[in-house]
Amino acid sequence: MSENAETDPRADEAGSPGTATPEVPMPGIKGAFPAADGILFADLLPPEPAFELTAAIRNHRQPFVGVTEDGTPRPGLYSLEDTGIRPAEASDAACTYLNALAPSQRNVARLAMDSPDWRLWTNAVPTWAPKGMRLDRLTATQRELALHVVESSLSKEGAQLVRSAMKLNGALGELIDDYRDTLTEYTYWFTLFGDPASEEPWGWQLMGHHVDLHCVFVGSQMVFAPVFLGAEPTFSTTGQYAGVRAFDEETQQGLAFRRALRPQQEERFLLSRTLLSQDLPPELAGPWNGRHLGGAGADNLVLPPEGITGGELSATQQDLLLDLVRVYLRRLPGVHAERKLEQVARHLDDTRFVWRGGHDDVCAFYYRIHSPVLLIEYDNHPGVFLGNPEPERFHVHTIVREPNGNDYGKDLLAQHYANQHTSIAAAKH
Repeated sequence: MSENAETDPRADEAGSPGTATPEVPMPGIKGAFPAADGILFADLLPPEPAFELTAAIRNHRQPFVGVTEDGTPRPGLYSLEDTGIRPAEASDAACTYLNALAPSQRNVARLAMDSPDWRLWTNAVPTWAPKGMRLDRLTATQRELALHVVESSLSKEGAQLVRSAMKLNGALGELIDDYRDTLTEYTYWFTLFGDPASEEPWGWQLMGHHVDLHCVFVGSQMVFAPVFLGAEPTFSTTGQYAGVRAFDEETQQGLAFRRALRPQQEERFLLSRTLLSQDLPPELAGPWNGRHLGGAGADNLVLPPEGITGGELSATQQDLLLDLVRVYLRRLPGVHAERKLEQVARHLDDTRFVWRGGHDDVCAFYYRIHSPVLLIEYDNHPGVFLGNPEPERFHVHTIVREPNGNDYGKDLLAQHYANQHTSIAAAKH
Protein backbone atom coordinates (compact mmCIF):
# COMPACT_ATOMS: atom_id res chain seq x y z
CA MET A 1 0.00 0.00 0.00
CA SER A 2 1.48 3.35 -0.93
CA GLU A 3 0.68 6.93 -0.04
CA ASN A 4 1.95 7.76 -3.51
CA ALA A 5 -0.96 5.88 -5.04
CA GLU A 6 -2.50 9.20 -6.08
CA THR A 7 0.04 9.28 -8.92
CA ASP A 8 -0.24 5.55 -9.61
CA PRO A 9 -1.85 4.91 -13.04
CA ARG A 10 -3.84 2.05 -11.47
CA ALA A 11 -5.65 4.47 -9.14
CA ASP A 12 -9.14 5.52 -10.18
CA GLU A 13 -10.12 8.91 -8.76
CA ALA A 14 -13.65 8.55 -10.02
CA GLY A 15 -13.55 5.67 -7.66
CA SER A 16 -15.00 2.25 -7.31
CA PRO A 17 -16.03 1.53 -3.72
CA GLY A 18 -12.60 0.10 -3.00
CA THR A 19 -13.56 -2.22 -0.14
CA ALA A 20 -11.22 -5.05 -1.10
CA THR A 21 -9.15 -6.36 1.79
CA PRO A 22 -5.57 -5.06 1.51
CA GLU A 23 -2.50 -7.14 2.14
CA VAL A 24 -2.14 -8.10 5.80
CA PRO A 25 0.39 -5.70 7.37
CA MET A 26 3.53 -6.97 9.07
CA PRO A 27 4.01 -6.69 12.85
CA GLY A 28 6.32 -4.07 14.29
CA ILE A 29 9.09 -4.67 16.81
CA LYS A 30 8.02 -6.96 19.63
CA GLY A 31 8.01 -5.57 23.15
CA ALA A 32 8.47 -1.98 22.01
CA PHE A 33 6.18 -0.60 24.73
CA PRO A 34 6.36 -1.11 28.51
CA ALA A 35 2.84 -2.54 28.74
CA ALA A 36 1.67 -5.43 30.87
CA ASP A 37 -1.70 -6.65 32.13
CA GLY A 38 -3.61 -3.86 30.42
CA ILE A 39 -1.51 -0.98 31.79
CA LEU A 40 1.12 1.15 30.01
CA PHE A 41 3.89 2.31 32.33
CA ALA A 42 4.47 5.86 31.13
CA ASP A 43 7.50 6.47 33.35
CA LEU A 44 9.34 3.85 31.30
CA LEU A 45 8.61 5.58 27.98
CA PRO A 46 10.75 8.22 26.23
CA PRO A 47 9.62 11.81 27.00
CA GLU A 48 7.63 12.50 23.79
CA PRO A 49 5.34 9.46 23.81
CA ALA A 50 5.06 9.68 27.59
CA PHE A 51 3.73 13.23 27.26
CA GLU A 52 1.33 12.41 24.43
CA LEU A 53 -0.04 9.26 26.03
CA THR A 54 -0.70 10.83 29.43
CA ALA A 55 -2.88 13.69 28.16
CA ALA A 56 -6.01 12.34 29.83
CA ILE A 57 -4.51 11.87 33.28
CA ARG A 58 -2.95 15.35 33.09
CA ASN A 59 -6.08 17.18 31.89
CA HIS A 60 -9.17 15.43 33.20
CA ARG A 61 -9.54 17.57 36.33
CA GLN A 62 -9.35 20.89 34.50
CA PRO A 63 -12.63 22.83 34.69
CA PHE A 64 -14.77 21.57 31.81
CA VAL A 65 -15.48 24.00 28.96
CA GLY A 66 -15.92 21.74 25.96
CA VAL A 67 -14.74 22.01 22.38
CA THR A 68 -15.14 25.61 21.25
CA GLU A 69 -14.09 27.89 18.42
CA ASP A 70 -12.57 30.55 20.67
CA GLY A 71 -12.64 29.29 24.26
CA THR A 72 -16.25 30.29 24.94
CA PRO A 73 -19.15 27.88 24.28
CA ARG A 74 -21.94 29.15 22.07
CA PRO A 75 -25.14 29.31 24.17
CA GLY A 76 -28.57 27.99 23.28
CA LEU A 77 -27.50 25.07 21.08
CA TYR A 78 -28.85 22.29 23.28
CA SER A 79 -32.20 22.14 25.04
CA LEU A 80 -34.09 19.74 27.29
CA GLU A 81 -36.98 18.06 25.53
CA ASP A 82 -39.12 14.96 25.70
CA THR A 83 -38.26 12.48 22.96
CA GLY A 84 -40.99 10.14 24.11
CA ILE A 85 -38.42 7.33 24.43
CA ARG A 86 -37.50 6.27 27.94
CA PRO A 87 -34.29 4.24 28.32
CA ALA A 88 -36.10 1.47 30.18
CA GLU A 89 -34.27 -1.40 28.50
CA ALA A 90 -30.86 0.16 29.16
CA SER A 91 -31.66 1.07 32.77
CA ASP A 92 -33.07 -2.41 33.44
CA ALA A 93 -29.95 -3.94 31.90
CA ALA A 94 -27.74 -1.73 34.09
CA CYS A 95 -29.62 -2.74 37.26
CA THR A 96 -29.40 -6.41 36.34
CA TYR A 97 -25.66 -6.06 35.78
CA LEU A 98 -25.13 -4.35 39.15
CA ASN A 99 -27.17 -7.00 40.94
CA ALA A 100 -24.93 -9.69 39.46
CA LEU A 101 -21.82 -8.17 41.06
CA ALA A 102 -20.47 -8.83 44.53
CA PRO A 103 -20.84 -5.90 46.99
CA SER A 104 -17.10 -5.21 46.82
CA GLN A 105 -17.28 -5.05 43.02
CA ARG A 106 -20.20 -2.62 43.06
CA ASN A 107 -18.07 -0.19 45.07
CA VAL A 108 -15.90 0.46 42.01
CA ALA A 109 -18.34 -0.54 39.27
CA ARG A 110 -20.62 2.48 39.87
CA LEU A 111 -19.45 6.05 40.54
CA ALA A 112 -21.25 9.30 41.29
CA MET A 113 -22.75 11.13 38.34
CA ASP A 114 -20.37 14.06 38.88
CA SER A 115 -17.26 11.90 39.16
CA PRO A 116 -14.20 13.31 37.35
CA ASP A 117 -13.58 9.80 36.01
CA TRP A 118 -16.10 10.53 33.24
CA ARG A 119 -13.28 12.47 31.58
CA LEU A 120 -10.50 10.00 32.36
CA TRP A 121 -10.07 7.84 29.26
CA THR A 122 -7.56 7.06 26.54
CA ASN A 123 -7.67 5.50 23.10
CA ALA A 124 -4.25 4.01 23.87
CA VAL A 125 -3.48 1.64 26.74
CA PRO A 126 -4.23 3.44 30.05
CA THR A 127 -1.31 4.73 32.09
CA TRP A 128 -3.24 4.54 35.38
CA ALA A 129 -5.34 1.94 37.19
CA PRO A 130 -8.88 2.69 35.94
CA LYS A 131 -11.97 2.40 38.10
CA GLY A 132 -14.91 0.35 36.89
CA MET A 133 -14.84 -3.36 36.18
CA ARG A 134 -12.44 -4.80 33.63
CA LEU A 135 -14.45 -7.07 31.36
CA ASP A 136 -11.91 -9.87 31.25
CA ARG A 137 -11.88 -9.98 35.06
CA LEU A 138 -15.62 -10.64 35.23
CA THR A 139 -17.30 -14.00 34.96
CA ALA A 140 -18.71 -14.80 31.53
CA THR A 141 -22.24 -14.10 32.81
CA GLN A 142 -21.28 -10.77 34.39
CA ARG A 143 -19.43 -9.75 31.24
CA GLU A 144 -22.41 -10.50 29.03
CA LEU A 145 -24.64 -8.48 31.36
CA ALA A 146 -22.25 -5.53 31.15
CA LEU A 147 -22.16 -5.72 27.36
CA HIS A 148 -25.95 -5.95 27.31
CA VAL A 149 -26.06 -2.46 28.85
CA VAL A 150 -24.06 -1.21 25.86
CA GLU A 151 -26.18 -3.13 23.38
CA SER A 152 -29.43 -1.90 24.98
CA SER A 153 -28.27 1.70 24.75
CA LEU A 154 -27.14 1.74 21.11
CA SER A 155 -28.59 0.75 17.76
CA LYS A 156 -27.94 -2.76 16.51
CA GLU A 157 -25.47 -1.29 14.02
CA GLY A 158 -23.74 0.73 16.72
CA ALA A 159 -23.43 -2.22 19.07
CA GLN A 160 -22.04 -4.38 16.27
CA LEU A 161 -19.38 -1.79 15.47
CA VAL A 162 -18.32 -1.61 19.11
CA ARG A 163 -18.03 -5.38 19.35
CA SER A 164 -16.10 -5.51 16.06
CA ALA A 165 -13.59 -2.94 17.34
CA MET A 166 -13.15 -4.96 20.54
CA LYS A 167 -12.65 -8.17 18.56
CA LEU A 168 -10.14 -6.47 16.27
CA ASN A 169 -8.16 -5.51 19.38
CA GLY A 170 -7.97 -9.22 20.15
CA ALA A 171 -7.10 -9.95 16.52
CA LEU A 172 -4.21 -7.48 16.77
CA GLY A 173 -2.79 -9.36 19.76
CA GLU A 174 -3.05 -12.59 17.78
CA LEU A 175 -1.50 -11.07 14.67
CA ILE A 176 1.61 -9.71 16.38
CA ASP A 177 1.69 -12.47 19.03
CA ASP A 178 2.59 -9.93 21.68
CA TYR A 179 0.95 -8.10 24.62
CA ARG A 180 -1.39 -11.07 24.93
CA ASP A 181 -2.57 -9.85 28.36
CA THR A 182 -3.37 -6.40 26.98
CA LEU A 183 -4.42 -6.63 23.32
CA THR A 184 -7.49 -8.78 23.89
CA GLU A 185 -11.19 -8.65 23.12
CA TYR A 186 -12.12 -7.88 26.71
CA THR A 187 -9.34 -5.69 28.13
CA TYR A 188 -11.84 -2.86 28.60
CA TRP A 189 -13.13 -1.11 31.71
CA PHE A 190 -16.88 -0.63 32.11
CA THR A 191 -18.18 1.95 34.59
CA LEU A 192 -21.70 3.04 35.48
CA PHE A 193 -22.34 6.58 36.70
CA GLY A 194 -25.36 7.64 38.73
CA ASP A 195 -28.24 5.36 39.65
CA PRO A 196 -29.97 3.64 36.73
CA ALA A 197 -32.80 2.57 39.05
CA SER A 198 -33.81 6.19 39.71
CA GLU A 199 -35.43 8.84 37.54
CA GLU A 200 -32.26 10.92 37.74
CA PRO A 201 -29.64 11.15 34.97
CA TRP A 202 -27.23 8.25 34.70
CA GLY A 203 -24.82 6.83 32.17
CA TRP A 204 -21.89 4.57 31.42
CA GLN A 205 -18.36 4.55 30.06
CA LEU A 206 -16.55 1.76 28.19
CA MET A 207 -12.84 2.55 28.00
CA GLY A 208 -9.75 0.93 26.53
CA HIS A 209 -7.58 0.62 23.43
CA HIS A 210 -9.45 2.00 20.40
CA VAL A 211 -12.84 1.87 22.19
CA ASP A 212 -13.91 4.82 24.34
CA LEU A 213 -17.64 5.35 24.72
CA HIS A 214 -19.59 7.78 26.89
CA CYS A 215 -23.36 7.45 27.04
CA VAL A 216 -25.53 9.75 29.18
CA PHE A 217 -29.29 9.59 29.75
CA VAL A 218 -31.07 12.79 30.82
CA GLY A 219 -34.78 12.06 31.04
CA SER A 220 -35.74 10.71 27.63
CA GLN A 221 -32.71 12.26 25.93
CA MET A 222 -29.45 10.50 25.19
CA VAL A 223 -25.98 11.93 24.55
CA PHE A 224 -23.40 9.62 23.02
CA ALA A 225 -20.20 11.67 23.15
CA PRO A 226 -17.30 11.72 23.26
CA VAL A 227 -16.83 8.54 21.24
CA PHE A 228 -13.51 7.19 20.04
CA LEU A 229 -13.60 4.06 17.88
CA GLY A 230 -10.72 2.69 15.86
CA ALA A 231 -8.79 -0.40 14.83
CA GLU A 232 -5.30 -1.49 13.77
CA PRO A 233 -5.90 -3.22 11.42
CA THR A 234 -9.53 -2.77 10.41
CA PHE A 235 -9.93 -6.39 9.33
CA SER A 236 -8.86 -9.86 10.34
CA THR A 237 -8.23 -12.71 7.92
CA THR A 238 -6.89 -15.39 10.28
CA GLY A 239 -7.42 -16.89 13.71
CA GLN A 240 -10.57 -16.82 15.81
CA TYR A 241 -11.53 -13.37 14.50
CA ALA A 242 -11.25 -14.15 10.80
CA GLY A 243 -13.82 -12.20 8.81
CA VAL A 244 -14.26 -9.36 11.33
CA ARG A 245 -13.87 -5.91 9.80
CA ALA A 246 -14.95 -2.38 10.59
CA PHE A 247 -15.05 1.22 9.36
CA ASP A 248 -15.79 0.48 5.71
CA GLU A 249 -18.72 2.92 5.72
CA GLU A 250 -16.78 5.66 7.47
CA THR A 251 -14.10 5.26 4.81
CA GLN A 252 -16.28 4.89 1.72
CA GLN A 253 -18.85 7.58 2.54
CA GLY A 254 -16.00 9.95 3.28
CA LEU A 255 -14.53 9.22 -0.14
CA ALA A 256 -17.94 9.60 -1.80
CA PHE A 257 -18.33 13.08 -0.41
CA ARG A 258 -14.73 14.07 -1.21
CA ARG A 259 -15.12 12.88 -4.81
CA ALA A 260 -18.26 14.98 -5.21
CA LEU A 261 -16.35 18.17 -4.42
CA ARG A 262 -15.09 20.11 -7.43
CA PRO A 263 -11.45 21.04 -8.12
CA GLN A 264 -12.32 24.74 -7.89
CA GLN A 265 -13.51 24.15 -4.30
CA GLU A 266 -10.24 22.61 -3.16
CA GLU A 267 -8.69 25.84 -1.93
CA ARG A 268 -11.53 26.03 0.61
CA PHE A 269 -11.19 22.55 2.15
CA LEU A 270 -7.99 20.77 1.05
CA LEU A 271 -5.25 21.16 3.66
CA SER A 272 -2.69 18.80 2.09
CA ARG A 273 -2.62 16.27 -0.74
CA THR A 274 -0.85 13.49 1.18
CA LEU A 275 -0.43 12.26 4.75
CA LEU A 276 3.26 11.52 4.23
CA SER A 277 5.15 12.71 7.30
CA GLN A 278 7.57 14.69 5.14
CA ASP A 279 4.64 16.75 3.78
CA LEU A 280 3.08 17.62 7.14
CA PRO A 281 4.04 19.92 10.00
CA PRO A 282 5.73 17.97 12.81
CA GLU A 283 2.75 18.29 15.16
CA LEU A 284 0.56 16.44 12.64
CA ALA A 285 3.09 13.80 11.59
CA GLY A 286 3.50 11.84 14.81
CA PRO A 287 2.18 8.30 15.40
CA TRP A 288 0.20 9.04 18.56
CA ASN A 289 -2.52 11.49 17.53
CA GLY A 290 -1.80 11.86 13.83
CA ARG A 291 -4.10 14.53 12.40
CA HIS A 292 -6.99 14.19 14.82
CA LEU A 293 -7.39 16.91 17.44
CA GLY A 294 -10.32 15.82 19.60
CA GLY A 295 -8.92 12.71 21.25
CA ALA A 296 -8.19 11.87 24.87
CA GLY A 297 -7.41 14.85 27.08
CA ALA A 298 -8.82 17.34 24.55
CA ASP A 299 -12.15 18.09 26.25
CA ASN A 300 -11.36 21.83 26.16
CA LEU A 301 -9.99 21.91 22.62
CA VAL A 302 -10.10 25.34 20.98
CA LEU A 303 -10.73 24.68 17.29
CA PRO A 304 -11.14 27.82 15.16
CA PRO A 305 -13.40 27.55 12.08
CA GLU A 306 -11.55 26.00 9.16
CA GLY A 307 -12.68 24.64 5.81
CA ILE A 308 -15.55 24.94 3.36
CA THR A 309 -18.98 25.65 4.85
CA GLY A 310 -22.14 23.71 4.19
CA GLY A 311 -23.63 26.90 2.80
CA GLU A 312 -21.05 26.88 -0.02
CA LEU A 313 -22.04 23.40 -1.17
CA SER A 314 -24.49 22.46 -3.88
CA ALA A 315 -27.70 20.69 -2.87
CA THR A 316 -26.25 17.36 -4.01
CA GLN A 317 -23.07 17.93 -2.04
CA GLN A 318 -25.07 18.89 1.05
CA ASP A 319 -27.01 15.63 0.79
CA LEU A 320 -23.77 13.67 0.57
CA LEU A 321 -22.37 15.49 3.59
CA LEU A 322 -25.47 14.58 5.59
CA ASP A 323 -25.14 10.99 4.35
CA LEU A 324 -21.66 10.96 5.84
CA VAL A 325 -22.96 12.36 9.14
CA ARG A 326 -25.62 9.61 9.18
CA VAL A 327 -22.90 6.96 9.19
CA TYR A 328 -21.80 8.18 12.61
CA LEU A 329 -25.27 8.91 13.95
CA ARG A 330 -26.60 5.47 13.04
CA ARG A 331 -24.69 4.21 16.05
CA LEU A 332 -27.51 5.73 18.14
CA PRO A 333 -31.02 4.26 18.40
CA GLY A 334 -33.40 5.47 15.68
CA VAL A 335 -35.21 8.36 17.39
CA HIS A 336 -32.04 9.74 18.94
CA ALA A 337 -30.19 9.48 15.61
CA GLU A 338 -33.00 11.25 13.76
CA ARG A 339 -33.20 14.09 16.27
CA LYS A 340 -29.45 14.60 16.21
CA LEU A 341 -29.45 14.64 12.41
CA GLU A 342 -32.20 17.27 12.44
CA GLN A 343 -30.09 19.33 14.82
CA VAL A 344 -27.06 19.05 12.52
CA ALA A 345 -29.17 19.92 9.47
CA ARG A 346 -30.36 23.15 11.15
CA HIS A 347 -26.73 24.22 11.42
CA LEU A 348 -25.60 22.91 8.04
CA ASP A 349 -24.76 26.32 6.59
CA ASP A 350 -22.45 26.88 9.56
CA THR A 351 -20.82 23.45 9.34
CA ARG A 352 -17.26 23.17 8.04
CA PHE A 353 -15.37 20.39 6.27
CA VAL A 354 -11.64 19.80 5.74
CA TRP A 355 -9.66 17.02 4.08
CA ARG A 356 -6.04 15.88 4.02
CA GLY A 357 -4.62 13.24 1.69
CA GLY A 358 -5.70 11.73 -1.60
CA HIS A 359 -9.03 10.25 -2.59
CA ASP A 360 -8.27 7.23 -4.76
CA ASP A 361 -8.93 3.66 -3.68
CA VAL A 362 -5.77 3.08 -1.62
CA CYS A 363 -4.12 6.18 -0.17
CA ALA A 364 -4.55 7.39 3.40
CA PHE A 365 -6.60 10.45 4.34
CA TYR A 366 -8.10 12.53 7.11
CA TYR A 367 -11.38 14.43 7.23
CA ARG A 368 -13.18 16.59 9.77
CA ILE A 369 -16.79 17.74 9.98
CA HIS A 370 -17.11 20.62 12.43
CA SER A 371 -20.69 21.62 13.19
CA PRO A 372 -21.69 23.79 16.15
CA VAL A 373 -23.41 20.66 17.54
CA LEU A 374 -21.24 17.81 16.23
CA LEU A 375 -17.54 17.24 15.64
CA ILE A 376 -16.49 14.21 13.57
CA GLU A 377 -12.91 13.23 12.77
CA TYR A 378 -11.59 10.34 10.70
CA ASP A 379 -7.86 9.64 10.39
CA ASN A 380 -5.61 6.96 8.94
CA HIS A 381 -2.52 6.25 11.02
CA PRO A 382 0.94 4.75 10.68
CA GLY A 383 1.72 1.57 12.54
CA VAL A 384 1.85 1.59 16.32
CA PHE A 385 1.87 -2.16 16.87
CA LEU A 386 2.28 -2.87 13.15
CA GLY A 387 5.30 -1.99 11.05
CA ASN A 388 4.03 0.53 8.47
CA PRO A 389 5.98 3.80 8.90
CA GLU A 390 3.40 5.95 7.09
CA PRO A 391 -0.41 6.17 7.46
CA GLU A 392 -2.38 3.41 5.76
CA ARG A 393 -6.07 2.67 5.23
CA PHE A 394 -5.97 -0.33 7.56
CA HIS A 395 -5.39 1.78 10.70
CA VAL A 396 -8.40 4.00 11.45
CA HIS A 397 -9.28 6.39 14.26
CA THR A 398 -12.72 8.02 14.45
CA ILE A 399 -13.90 10.62 16.95
CA VAL A 400 -17.34 12.07 17.65
CA ARG A 401 -17.93 14.95 20.07
CA GLU A 402 -20.72 17.39 20.91
CA PRO A 403 -18.98 20.80 20.82
CA ASN A 404 -19.89 23.88 22.80
CA GLY A 405 -20.22 22.11 26.10
CA ASN A 406 -22.35 18.99 25.64
CA ASP A 407 -19.74 16.24 25.72
CA TYR A 408 -20.70 13.85 28.53
CA GLY A 409 -24.15 15.50 28.30
CA LYS A 410 -22.86 18.34 30.45
CA ASP A 411 -24.97 21.12 28.90
CA LEU A 412 -28.18 19.11 29.27
CA LEU A 413 -27.20 18.03 32.78
CA ALA A 414 -26.62 21.64 33.83
CA GLN A 415 -30.07 22.58 32.53
CA HIS A 416 -31.65 19.58 34.27
CA TYR A 417 -30.12 20.40 37.65
CA ALA A 418 -30.93 24.11 37.27
CA ASN A 419 -34.57 23.26 36.57
CA GLN A 420 -34.62 20.86 39.48
CA HIS A 421 -33.19 23.51 41.79
CA THR A 422 -35.76 26.05 40.57
CA SER A 423 -38.59 23.58 41.15
CA ILE A 424 -37.42 22.83 44.69
CA ALA A 425 -37.08 26.53 45.48
CA ALA A 426 -40.57 27.22 44.12
CA ALA A 427 -42.03 24.38 46.18
CA LYS A 428 -40.54 25.84 49.36
CA HIS A 429 -42.34 29.10 48.72
